[in-house]
Amino acid sequence: MFSTTRRSRTARGLAVLTLLVVTATGCDGSGFTPGAGGGDDAPQTTAAAVTKASVTANVEPGAKDVPVSTVLRVAATDGTLTSVAVRSKAGNVPGRIVDGTRWVASERLEPGVRYRIRAVAESGDGSTVESVTPFRTEALTLDQQTYPSVAPLQGETVGVGMPVVVHFDLPVSDKASFEKNMKVTSTPKQAGSWRWVSDTEAHWRPRTYWKAGTKVSVDVDVNGVPAGNGIYGQEDREVDFQVGDAHIYKVNARTHQMKVFENGKLLRTLPITTGKEGFTTRSGVKVIMEKFESRRMNSETVGIPAGSAEAYDIDNVRWAMRLTNSGEFIHAAPWSVGSQGRANVSHGCTGLSTENAGWLYSMSRRGDVVEYVGTDRPMEPDNGYGDWNISWPDYRAASAL
Repeated sequence: MFSTTRRSRTARGLAVLTLLVVTATGCDGSGFTPGAGGGDDAPQTTAAAVTKASVTANVEPGAKDVPVSTVLRVAATDGTLTSVAVRSKAGNVPGRIVDGTRWVASERLEPGVRYRIRAVAESGDGSTVESVTPFRTEALTLDQQTYPSVAPLQGETVGVGMPVVVHFDLPVSDKASFEKNMKVTSTPKQAGSWRWVSDTEAHWRPRTYWKAGTKVSVDVDVNGVPAGNGIYGQEDREVDFQVGDAHIYKVNARTHQMKVFENGKLLRTLPITTGKEGFTTRSGVKVIMEKFESRRMNSETVGIPAGSAEAYDIDNVRWAMRLTNSGEFIHAAPWSVGSQGRANVSHGCTGLSTENAGWLYSMSRRGDVVEYVGTDRPMEPDNGYGDWNISWPDYRAASAL
């Protein structure tokens, strides 16, 4: 949504048009005056009344504080709309003429903006009527506008497990209104659903993992849409991304092995170590969230205080890939190579040799799937991109529609 203090955007507007009705009355062209003589057979002609076109809109001329949620509409009566333009200093509002008599805006309005609607209609006799309508929208503060951030990023290539994630910086209580304006389309087409994680976050995933090579378009068309409690959507977002090869890594915490599959083909089986007793690694479906060539790992960030027997602070952990918000990673662990393939000795992360971790890191991307079995600690659905740990019926039930 337009804001001089936050971000410039192409503004949109719509116009309301004033009515103009002109009628032509017939006159006697023979020079004959009733009651002044002449017979019944005197020549007489009478021109039929011609009704001129009129134009109406759903905004009153000179209106102030018009809601930004307004979708402008213009209609012609007794004629045909030939043009409609809605302009402001911030930009024009697009729309289209339907059936020659109606114009509908394709975007909503921006806050605190003066708009001018100019419409032209043509009457049946070929004459035209022009109507100009100025109006102004309500002003909104940033505390009345919620901005959507979208993942994946524009042009990003992701793994087959990547959900679409939309985060709002202010809460959305009217989730149904927002969800009606949030669309995900793909080629090839794949069935999917939105799930509201919270008042500020919604995820979309297909019913099953994305097909490799899928092209996806996300249209978050919430600008001007009421979010509830006096808050409106601040800006539309459109993001296109694609899905790469199907990388699925299968980890068995009991056998201490990771099987690496690409497009269904087993590439390697890697020895690993996972969480020891008291720090059990979660079983379930996890998705790579982010990658770091090098990362400091400090036990205090996962609730293990400095100075305790289990405390650690390692400055340069190589090839780290985050799997959960709570701190589970896949990473190089040269200090545990002797246990990899034999025992679980970590604080919950999945450790590999530096060589194996580097090889896996080089082929991996955000959205790749890591499926864990072998422990009695389940993966939480909202601990990262845990969407795949929810059954499809339950996932659809978390939609607002």
